[in-house]
Amino acid sequence: MEADRQMDHETYHTSKTEPGRKVRKVKDANAAQGIDTKRIHIRLLKDVEPPPMTLLLMADPSEKLVRGYIERGNCWVAEMGDETVGVYVLIETRPETVELVNVALREDLQGNGIGKRLVLHAVEAAREAGFRTIELGTGNSSIGQLALYQKCGFRIIGVDIDFFVRHYDHPIFENGIQCRDMIRLRRDL
Repeated sequence: MEADRQMDHETYHTSKTEPGRKVRKVKDANAAQGIDTKRIHIRLLKDVEPPPMTLLLMADPSEKLVRGYIERGNCWVAEMGDETVGVYVLIETRPETVELVNVALREDLQGNGIGKRLVLHAVEAAREAGFRTIELGTGNSSIGQLALYQKCGFRIIGVDIDFFVRHYDHPIFENGIQCRDMIRLRRDL
């Protein structure tokens, strides 16, 4: 197994069996693309501001469901300069439990650690608000998202069979796989 350690925009992969041994040096993707992730600011969307629907609909194609999430929850946006580049929504579902929904990031910025920052920001926001558990659901075809959520400490707790077949009018395909089932994940805070 390898552990990653970030130093001055370079990533060193070190072997856990041989601590400190540099196996290979890889340029940080952010630096290579000229993206300064330190310029990303995450904040709560104000009630008077319109939600970033284009981004929200990337995560869930149902405008009706997305508008429902926004009405019931708190929408957070990630901004780079004066542009909204990412979003997530937190919805209280039960006492001491919140659900993370509609995590989305502009496509050209994906794979740069910003999505992970969004998810970990949601975890901290939930913790600071006094919640003890954060949950989420994602599609069986969302391979990258499943990896991301598990890297952020979430554990798979169940599968809602045919969720997307029951709740969406048209089939959804991602990564060449039909999105049928919702994979449920949870993290204790």
